[in-house]
Amino acid sequence: MKLHELSSAPGSRDTRKRVGRGIGSGMGKTATRGHKGQNSRSGGGVRPGFEGGQNPLYRRLPKRGFNNRFRTEYAVINVEDLNKFAAGTEVTPEVLLESGIVKNPKDGIKILGNGEITVQLNVKASKFSQSAVEKIQAAGGKTEVI
Repeated sequence: MKLHELSSAPGSRDTRKRVGRGIGSGMGKTATRGHKGQNSRSGGGVRPGFEGGQNPLYRRLPKRGFNNRFRTEYAVINVEDLNKFAAGTEVTPEVLLESGIVKNPKDGIKILGNGEITVQLNVKASKFSQSAVEKIQAAGGKTEVI
C-alpha cells in the first residue's frame, strides 16, 4: 500500500454543506435560515451568554475575589534542580532558561530550599528563600540577588 492509495472509510467524512448556492442545491434562496425573523438577518442572533431575557448566569453568580494587576509572579525552582550543573558554574536566569529548568521566567526567578545541593555554584536570581541561601552556602556556593 502506498500513500496515494490510502482513502478514508466510507461514511467517515461528510461533505461540507454549501448553502445559498442556487435553487438546484436545495439550500438556495433563504440558505436554510427560514423566512424573516432575527436569525434570518445578516448579523442576526443574540450575543453570547444571552438567555432570552432571563437574568444570565454571569449576573446570577456573585462577584468573588480580587486580581492584583501589579502582582509580581515568580518562576520557582528548588535547590535540588541545580545539581545538574557542574561545580563552579555561574547559574543565571539565562542559563536556567537554556537548560530547560525554567520554561517561562515570568517576573523573575525564585530559588526555594527543597532538596539537597551537592555542587558548589554561584547562583544569581531575583529572590531566594532563607533555607535555599543556607543550603547553597553550606555547599560552598554563593547567592546574589539581581
